[in-house]
Amino acid sequence: MKYSFDEVIERRNTDSSKWDNVTALFGSPDVLPMWVADMDFRVPQPIVDAVKKRAEHPIYGYTKMSASIVASVTDRLYRKYGWKVEPDWVVFTPGVVPAVNAAVRAFAVPGGSVVVQSPAYPPFWSALSNNKCVPATNVLVEGGGRYEIDFDDLERKFRDAGAKAMILCSPHNPVGRVWTREELARMGEIALGAGAVMISDEIHCELALNGHKHVPFATISPEFQKKSITCFAPSKTFNLAGMHCSVAIVPDEDLRKRFNDARAGIMGSPDLFALYALEAAFRYGDEWLEQALAYIEGNLEFALRYFKERIPRIRPNKPEGTYLVWLDCRGLGIDSKALRTFFNEKAKVGLNDGAAFGPGGEGFERLNIACARPILEEGLRRIEAAVNSL
Repeated sequence: MKYSFDEVIERRNTDSSKWDNVTALFGSPDVLPMWVADMDFRVPQPIVDAVKKRAEHPIYGYTKMSASIVASVTDRLYRKYGWKVEPDWVVFTPGVVPAVNAAVRAFAVPGGSVVVQSPAYPPFWSALSNNKCVPATNVLVEGGGRYEIDFDDLERKFRDAGAKAMILCSPHNPVGRVWTREELARMGEIALGAGAVMISDEIHCELALNGHKHVPFATISPEFQKKSITCFAPSKTFNLAGMHCSVAIVPDEDLRKRFNDARAGIMGSPDLFALYALEAAFRYGDEWLEQALAYIEGNLEFALRYFKERIPRIRPNKPEGTYLVWLDCRGLGIDSKALRTFFNEKAKVGLNDGAAFGPGGEGFERLNIACARPILEEGLRRIEAAVNSL
């Protein structure tokens, strides 16, 4: 089936967090929202068909995790990454963020430290404060439009803070790195050498771009597999964020018990429609995904060229994965605190403020390019006009 990603779909008045919160978040209904990480693309038709078929049955009662649904997860991980996952390793959760919170609760202690690589997805910081933990911040090093890991600092953070858990974001949000096997191996050796558990958020794993390959952390060695929990979902890949369905792969029986104990009573299972959507996505979504990735790569090249030729004072960091572009706006000469006002009121484009991503995020903004190209072009034109008015 051929999908049209140039189609502009009206999302206002659908209770969309992205589109119906514009005035509340950015101060004006005229702001173009290009922030939160969901797509403006129609979802794969097999998902629509699966949800409609289940909805036709008039009873929406409690739902079990069928063997078919579990197999859709294990089959996909083996097909995509050669990772042989046993069915009892699979734990369904209502989102990656709740799973990360439960993992922090399970593997860290109140007052203890958890290593986070900054700039970092804002809910990581919340997961620490929610569980009364302290961040041991390993700031990523930016140079030449590409971020690297300061491994010496990472070793110091584990040594000095005594952290017993690390939150890994792979591929990384917001800087867009798809970590190499070598980088992952070195991070794992440092973390496991300190006796820490790796909490690996791999929600963007199927959104590696332009030939980059995602490597699941747990596949690098049996030791890494035993000391890790891998969180992923179809939500970013197939535009199902509103379904609140994700998976935690926890191979070690003791870690799995601790994780389940930490979430007991406070975290339910995904709803039945989310489970049917997950299975349809993992079994039948590849035709759509191949086309979506090609379109996103086209959007990325369009945006990179636009910034280089027409808005050179803003330097986009070229992502290797995700559909999020990390914009270095320090060349505008605007105070970090005033940057949000500039984009909201001058450019009329709603972005994610880099300061919310922690140390290293000041002076940056995050742009979502998973939209129809006419929308992307309109957003870039607005930014260009605002920059030219400075």
